[in-house]
Amino acid sequence: MKRKNELSLFVLILSLVLSACGNAATPAAGSTPAPRTLTVYAAASLTDAFTEIGKAFETSHPGVTVVFNFGGSQNLRTQIEQGAPADVFASANNTEMTPLITGKKVQESAPQIFLTNQLVVILPANNPASISSLADLAKPGLKIVLAAEEVPVGKYARQVLDNLNATLGTDYKDKVLTNVVSNEDNVKQVVAKVHLGEADAGIAYISDTAAAPELQKIDIPSDVNVIAEYPIAPLIESANSDLAAEFVAYVLSPDGQARLKKWGFTPITP
Repeated sequence: MKRKNELSLFVLILSLVLSACGNAATPAAGSTPAPRTLTVYAAASLTDAFTEIGKAFETSHPGVTVVFNFGGSQNLRTQIEQGAPADVFASANNTEMTPLITGKKVQESAPQIFLTNQLVVILPANNPASISSLADLAKPGLKIVLAAEEVPVGKYARQVLDNLNATLGTDYKDKVLTNVVSNEDNVKQVVAKVHLGEADAGIAYISDTAAAPELQKIDIPSDVNVIAEYPIAPLIESANSDLAAEFVAYVLSPDGQARLKKWGFTPITP
């Protein structure tokens, strides 16, 4: 009888232990997900659009916080190469993505173009220099601000000036560059200096005029403009590879593309 009672007690204790283990392995329905952080390195021109996209992503992924590092694509690429922890990289050109593929930071097949952008001349709201045409940028004495040549938008701007040499004179680009008083690290700094009246004009992305509608602008004809393609990819060393893939998918989704269009970008999908 005593042996039978001892056996019954053992079975009861074993069942309680197994039950406790099962409960520990399976979160109770309605429990709060463990907090996670997704780190996205993105070109400065994406600041407004990606901030909105990040909030929408957080809403659809309870417990997830999206942290952004915005800056010039060339600086972000260097940070990633030096081991900065990141999950996703969104660049303003393919040039900065390629070294990350070569350096085994990004899978060769991973980058996807998720939008395009073009350039525009921006002017302070009161346009103190009375600039009214692209030709005016070559007038002596103007203060023009560009992004540095190694920055995607700075490289694109100089390509546009090269293209304009054909119609505005072979020395047009040289005259405009003579008026450049500052070369900035990213496009947001270009916009800020024009907005503050520290420059008479600057060359930025069309999307920047959506974020700063108070600025005046001069359109650049499509036959001399540059189409900037933006690639995005998860990083191989991401500590949140599932979330990184889901973020990229959301950016490419109809909702993500609609949010990009709202901020002046040209989406890849309608």
